[in-house]
Amino acid sequence: MTPTKFGMGQAVSRVEDAPLIKGEGRYVSDLVPQGALVGYVLRSPFAFADFVIKDTSAARAMKGVKAIFTHADLEGVGLLPCLSQIPSVKPIPNPPWEVLCSKTVRHVGDGVAFVVADTLDRAKDAAEAIEIEWTSREPIIDAVDALKPGAAQVWPDIAGNLCGEVHLGDADATAKAFEKAHRTVSVTIVNNRLITNYMETRGCLAEYDAKSKGFTLTLGSQGSHGIQATLATKIFNMPKEKIRVVTPDVGGGFGTKTFMFREYPLCMVAARKLKKPVAWVQERGDHFVNCSQGRDNVSTATAALDKRGKVLAVKVQTIADMGAYLSQYATFIPYVGALMLAGVYAFPAMDVRLKYAYTNTVPVDAYRGAGRPEAAYLIERLMDRIAIETGSTPAEVRRRNFIRPDQFPWKTPVGRTYDSGEFDGHMTRAMEVAGWDTFKDRLKVARKAGKIRGIGMATYIEACGGGAPENAWMSLEKDGSVIIKVGTQSNGQGHKTAYAQLASQHLDIPVERITVIQGDTDLIPSGTGTGGSRSLPVGGAAVDVGARALADVIKEMAATEMEVGVADVEIVGGNVRVVGTDKSISYEKIASLPGAEEKLKSHGTWRPPEPTFPNGTHICEVEVDPDTGATTIVGYTVVDDFGVTINPTLLAGQVHGGIVQGIGQALLERTVYDKESGQLLTASFMDYAMPRADHIPNFHFETRNVPCVTNLLGIKGAGEAGTIGACPAVMNALVDALWRAYGIKEIDMPATPAVVWEAIQQAKAAKAA
Repeated sequence: MTPTKFGMGQAVSRVEDAPLIKGEGRYVSDLVPQGALVGYVLRSPFAFADFVIKDTSAARAMKGVKAIFTHADLEGVGLLPCLSQIPSVKPIPNPPWEVLCSKTVRHVGDGVAFVVADTLDRAKDAAEAIEIEWTSREPIIDAVDALKPGAAQVWPDIAGNLCGEVHLGDADATAKAFEKAHRTVSVTIVNNRLITNYMETRGCLAEYDAKSKGFTLTLGSQGSHGIQATLATKIFNMPKEKIRVVTPDVGGGFGTKTFMFREYPLCMVAARKLKKPVAWVQERGDHFVNCSQGRDNVSTATAALDKRGKVLAVKVQTIADMGAYLSQYATFIPYVGALMLAGVYAFPAMDVRLKYAYTNTVPVDAYRGAGRPEAAYLIERLMDRIAIETGSTPAEVRRRNFIRPDQFPWKTPVGRTYDSGEFDGHMTRAMEVAGWDTFKDRLKVARKAGKIRGIGMATYIEACGGGAPENAWMSLEKDGSVIIKVGTQSNGQGHKTAYAQLASQHLDIPVERITVIQGDTDLIPSGTGTGGSRSLPVGGAAVDVGARALADVIKEMAATEMEVGVADVEIVGGNVRVVGTDKSISYEKIASLPGAEEKLKSHGTWRPPEPTFPNGTHICEVEVDPDTGATTIVGYTVVDDFGVTINPTLLAGQVHGGIVQGIGQALLERTVYDKESGQLLTASFMDYAMPRADHIPNFHFETRNVPCVTNLLGIKGAGEAGTIGACPAVMNALVDALWRAYGIKEIDMPATPAVVWEAIQQAKAAKAA
């Protein structure tokens, strides 16, 4: 493919940035019309309680209050759904998740009433006036404890809080490998729960048209069509054409804005009853106890080794916390993670066992990476533990076990088939750039300064960019510009720029002349939304197909008009030119030809046959102050394989952002529930630490791409990769520092200064004893 000025591989500046910088972005809260009513959800202060709403009359009589809804007012409104299906050993019990709880709440923040008033303050005042009788019950907030005999039962008819079990791999082959093993190495890790904190909290605006009996719902989402389908088929049981869903600008999503939450149908019910627009915009404190949270599992991985230190088999046991209800894709997340537990290694056999537990906590669902960070973290921590126990280097352990390039396609013991990769290649390059061989010189300098220092790596692989097909509709307009309609949804990634580049590759016009439309179910026939790093690998491929088709139509019309053959014309700079001459016709002229409006349209579609498998090496170097436990990242290197790069600037931004989120999980972010009361103790930014600029080093990022065999454009998804490689790289570096200085082999995330300091004190005390 001939490179163009604005096409693939070019570092085109984001077309989205100028309006956002000038304050011209339009988010949900900007679109609430004057005079709209305001909704407020009254939430449970208890983690587990039975309740009776005794009286709402005083609240209903308060100034400005228009309506109060309880469970009894929601007849005909369906349950909040879990849409994921996994191969559980036994059928997974899916208890009812009511839009408003009828008699029992199961986590702090569960919804019991919805107040609609003319102002938010009046709605809040009325909520406080609702008389409720509470009978508190003993909660269970830890997944491991929840599966123990005698634990409090979240659901009375689900014995032992066991939601489901999944077995993957070959148990017999794994057992035989362990029988002949020279030795075994094991590691147990906690993948800490995270609270998804995007810049823009969730919000929605519901409007009802009594004449058509249809709704318009405006909300920040990761895909309007998915929200529309769930509302139509699971909540309201009505034709989806009666629900228009519009998504304007979105200030971050990270998975959470994919899902159905109670506020959306509540605002719609209220708008229908009151015949006025009803808005709900979430406050940050409300977000902490209401939106789905991420990660939260405990895993043990054990490797059987031969005499050379090569892995013969791996056993994994994981307990995954689901929270109080099954969120939309909750059960799928640990399962899809387990499918990646082989990592980049040629393990002959694996036996993986997952257990899902209910607890009295906020439901858990997909958070950036969605299972793959959990898998990479476990297996990469295991590989470094093997290095410690066998006296090998981390690189030696990995090289001994890598899948070689000549072994592709490679089917792992847990069922994934990788199409491509050169794992030793990017690890070797990353080690060169990071100065791995000269680390001991920097270690000596750190020791003289009273610090300890460590270096660690993670060689990861993930699966993304698969699933359902995506479609793109394109048209050439009368002014020579191009419109693309596509059913993915940008949350800040730069879709308008990237899609425009893909179209420009074939149409050869500046990206500013290409308009990308997303997020309106009335304008776009279908869409799968954004998640799983699929927008460019799948949506981008559909745009590419559509752009090629539109270019062909343009050339056919131009050739007919200029009375030459199609093979004799070419597209150059927004014109169609007869090859080898100066005879040409502009896009504007072509668009004005008879019948052009109907002809100058195209449809592109792409269904991925398999996921893509991006991979790479992260290397982190840390320095620790043993007197305070503070960890400073002093170097960070990434060499990634994304198959093909569309825009290197956008790509670097995605990787950088993902690394920052991984650093946050590794060193800072800590979700804490009180074990006795079930209260969320880290329920604000005063208590939940987010990464800041001074926590983050400069990154060295480069690509060493091997094109994907199964993707139309050779692309491997990139949106989540930074998060997947970061946690194990940071924690392996920290363990390396602690192991060298104090013989500490393990430490869990988040490795806050207090946690690190305490580990050092315990190691010193043990040595002194």
